[in-house]
Amino acid sequence: MNEQDTENRFEFLKGDKVLWMVILVISIFSIFPVYSASSNLEYIVNNGTTTGHVIKHMFFVVLGLGIMRVAGMVKYEYIGKLSSILLGLMIILLVVTMFTGQTIDGASASRWLKIPGTPISFQPSSFAFLMLIIYLCRYLTKKITRERLPIENIMYIFGPILLVFVLVAKDNGSTALMILMVSVIVLIIGQLHWKYIAGFISSSFIAIILFLVVALNTNLIGGNRVHTWMSRIETFTSSKAKSADVDDESLKAKNYQVMMAKAAIVHGGITGMGPGKSALKQTLPQSASDFIFAVIVEEYGVIGAAFLICLYLIMIIRIVMIASKMPAFFGSLLVLSLGVMIFIQLSVNIAVAVNLIPVTGQPLPLISYGGTSMLVTYLQLGIILNISSRIQIYDEEGMGKKQSIAEINDIA
Repeated sequence: MNEQDTENRFEFLKGDKVLWMVILVISIFSIFPVYSASSNLEYIVNNGTTTGHVIKHMFFVVLGLGIMRVAGMVKYEYIGKLSSILLGLMIILLVVTMFTGQTIDGASASRWLKIPGTPISFQPSSFAFLMLIIYLCRYLTKKITRERLPIENIMYIFGPILLVFVLVAKDNGSTALMILMVSVIVLIIGQLHWKYIAGFISSSFIAIILFLVVALNTNLIGGNRVHTWMSRIETFTSSKAKSADVDDESLKAKNYQVMMAKAAIVHGGITGMGPGKSALKQTLPQSASDFIFAVIVEEYGVIGAAFLICLYLIMIIRIVMIASKMPAFFGSLLVLSLGVMIFIQLSVNIAVAVNLIPVTGQPLPLISYGGTSMLVTYLQLGIILNISSRIQIYDEEGMGKKQSIAEINDIA
């Protein structure tokens, strides 16, 4: 009786319970640094109120948890089958964004698309990234039992990747590079022949170099942000090398965000200044989003940051465990791929805050203030929890580890 009561109590938390708990803890914790850091938006940027921003953030947290739960109610095979249609829709929205995209909160790139008749804006690139990865997982699973022709790989694998990359790269270079990186990892995990992967990487490298040369030396690609990317890379390398031919004041001005982030991390020390007591959040641009990790370290110290990183590591470990237990190839590949997306975004955000890589605009998963990226992360985790809930069902149906790929292929 007691066991049944416990099972019913956790029935809402469908899927891996440990992963659920980690997500809930990070989601609740996110409210505190966002509330603290959003005072920058009120008093410095003069955008809204701190209370208004934290209420908006809490709304997105609740909405994200709802989306995660709904994603757990739909068979993930159906999501895979719809991925090609949804990817096509996202590509259309990316094209529309190129011509009618808007900027918000002082951003310099037109990445947001406004829903007509509403004040709601979203980034199609985040959803396009997710749909592309799901599409690749499904296609690789469907065709895994036979050798694909080169023309098939070009049309159905490399074509969609490059198309999404090109449409995103103009206004969001860091996300475009992540799309390319994660896609290659998915192709490797998905057992695509190495010669095709090597050819794709080589062709992509050449295409990127040509794009940079044309964008930097001609006006053929209007409205691109290549000069901004190069400036960030030059600032990063100059600050590391402390080159003598770089004017110190100029370098300080360009490297202001990173300098403030590093100062906040140093100021936090081991134990931190305490919740809400960050002194540098008012001088740190994007303190509630891109550089929120620096605010967390300043307020909660190295101990608090280490605890948060441990939660993320538990999340990644559980994702890998789910993938290893899943007998269906599509489910296992999809879980690993979504986990790679989350891990890379997490790593990039923290690496920027501690000045390991040049500045990018990647948020901290489940914590940074914002809407689209947060909801996409919850959707990713919802799909992962969905798949984790199917492991027991597959075991009950006799789909054991000893079966062949053809027998457990649930998507063909």
